Amino acid sequence: MKRFAVIGLGNFGFHAAKALFEDGNEVVAIDTDKARVQAISPHSTEALVMDALDKKAIQSFGFENMDGVIVSTGTRISTSILICLYLQEIGVKQILAKALDEDHAKILKKVGATTVIHPEKDSAIRVSRSLSRPNMIDFIPLAEEFDLVQVDPPRKFIGKSLKELNLRAKYNVHVIAIKELVPPNFRLVPPAEFVIKDSDILMMLGKSEDIKKIKELK
Repeated sequence: MKRFAVIGLGNFGFHAAKALFEDGNEVVAIDTDKARVQAISPHSTEALVMDALDKKAIQSFGFENMDGVIVSTGTRISTSILICLYLQEIGVKQILAKALDEDHAKILKKVGATTVIHPEKDSAIRVSRSLSRPNMIDFIPLAEEFDLVQVDPPRKFIGKSLKELNLRAKYNVHVIAIKELVPPNFRLVPPAEFVIKDSDILMMLGKSEDIKKIKELK
């Protein structure tokens, strides 16, 4: 089980926290607005009224021990910039921040955001490509119980080949692609002899319940 925090509970933050929680993760949802905190409470592990611009609160909360923090504050650009800076200073490994425009995104990257999200832009691109490129893998209409997801390899997978792991027979899932981070490379339909490294990301297709079993492996 992974642990995440979502700072800012507008539409994007609310649905991000809810989705993470429904996937079985521990989620701490944070906002300065009491009504928003109350609304997310049933869909999170912990919901808190907190001002993330309070540097001492950021430093004492333990964000650095989480697997990731989503920063989804409102239209005041300075708010998200300062929060990302504080999170970076305490050593948060994965900071995902919502950007309002390209300049905002550049600044967020400079102050520590590892991933910048453009909700409207990204959504527009996905919708447009689903129309112009209907055969793209992102837009395959899967049955409700199936998922196409990216998975960090469990420890027991490291150093073993896909043939040794035999995931199709043991877990009824298919590794359809592997994203190598070191060195950067993308392998579509990797060969059975491919040996998995701890820096690899596996793209798996299978039933939700079967993929969940792999995610729960240590």
